[in-house]
Amino acid sequence: MARHTFIRNTTSFWVWIAMAALVLVADQFTKVLMVSTYQLGEGFAVNSFFNIVRVHNEGAAFSFLATAGGWQRWFFTGLGVVATLGMVWMLKKHPGQKLFGFAIACILGGAVGNVMDRVLYGYVVDFLDFYYAGIHFPAFNVADCGISVGAACLILDEVLRVRRGN
Repeated sequence: MARHTFIRNTTSFWVWIAMAALVLVADQFTKVLMVSTYQLGEGFAVNSFFNIVRVHNEGAAFSFLATAGGWQRWFFTGLGVVATLGMVWMLKKHPGQKLFGFAIACILGGAVGNVMDRVLYGYVVDFLDFYYAGIHFPAFNVADCGISVGAACLILDEVLRVRRGN
């Protein structure tokens, strides 16, 4: 491999790590604001379909296993650590793939943000509450947004890859 290719690939890897760090910092900053400002269940209405409200999620997505008795904290923490290592490896292996790198970086930043919550608090701090006609979508946070955007981009990347015939 030529020296300039190695430098470009190494640089791309660090760009993706920096992007993941940006998602992580935004996530943790907003959670620290929520924890330091509001008690559990407190918040405020932004408009007729959106609230900012502090919620704790001891489970996974959509509160899956939230009432499992406590073991899920360490299970999801371990799962997050394994996923983090896998994503860092993928970024290292494919640093030049832009959409793929962006997707993995978004998911990585979000995953680390939620793992940090589990370690620090024993639950994930959620606060974005959307609802319509009295029906509330499960509350979520900036990490969840990063994971969702990343997952959508990962799907798009795969669709585009299949269309190219790679």
